[in-house]
Amino acid sequence: MRTLLIVALALLAACSQQPTRVSDSGPVWVPTEKDGAPADILDPNSIADAVPQPEVIRLAGNSNPYTVLGKTYRLVDDHRGFTQRGVASWYGTKFHGQRTANGEVYSLYDMTAAHRSLPIPVYVRVKNLDNGRKAVVRVNDRGPFHEGRIIDLSYAAAVKLGFAEKGTAPVEIEVIDTDNIGSKDRAPDAQYYLQVAAFSQLTSAQQLEASLSSGLPYPVMVASQQSAERAIHRVRIGPLPDYPSVQAAKQALRSRWTGEPSLIVDERR
Repeated sequence: MRTLLIVALALLAACSQQPTRVSDSGPVWVPTEKDGAPADILDPNSIADAVPQPEVIRLAGNSNPYTVLGKTYRLVDDHRGFTQRGVASWYGTKFHGQRTANGEVYSLYDMTAAHRSLPIPVYVRVKNLDNGRKAVVRVNDRGPFHEGRIIDLSYAAAVKLGFAEKGTAPVEIEVIDTDNIGSKDRAPDAQYYLQVAAFSQLTSAQQLEASLSSGLPYPVMVASQQSAERAIHRVRIGPLPDYPSVQAAKQALRSRWTGEPSLIVDERR
């Protein structure tokens, strides 16, 4: 009985402060009802890793910067080769069936994770430094916003890594490079743009285009759209080949533009 009590207390301590949900419109506060494990017991040997594959990084879930509980977070400029050490926790029944930051439905049985600053989705290899167990998860959510934790794993991932009962574990995480996966598994071709501003007057858009073109090592264009009521002229940086290029362009833009550009993704299937 004492052992069961200790385990229960560990679970409550680990799961009492879980990620705040983040929607396209911003953070959404979730009431602090208790989280926990499902009634059924999972066999860690039967849990398969997430299968890495190239995926398009869209706007959903990737607001940058974003603010949760009064604190502002920025995504990493380049996630390729990203590694990090720290404490992992997990989230379970409280969030099962709810929407993740990119609009997908969270399942505590899937091999997924939440991270504060990695783009969504990316694949991460997680190593439990206490026992050496490893697992591959797909990041599709934001969190944990509990101080001192670097990643929040699904319950299934915590079981596979051997710390579901303990609640937390020291881990090392490493982003998996999906750029060189076989062509049959490649994601749809996509071109990325940063939309800087929109004008009703073409001359205003052209002036900004000329100003940015003179100081940025990236293509700048005006995309015009005419409707029955009015014309809109959008100043965009691009096309850019991948998400790390988007982040590099955004960094360069900060020295010449005070606003926050929007991410535009043009998928070509």
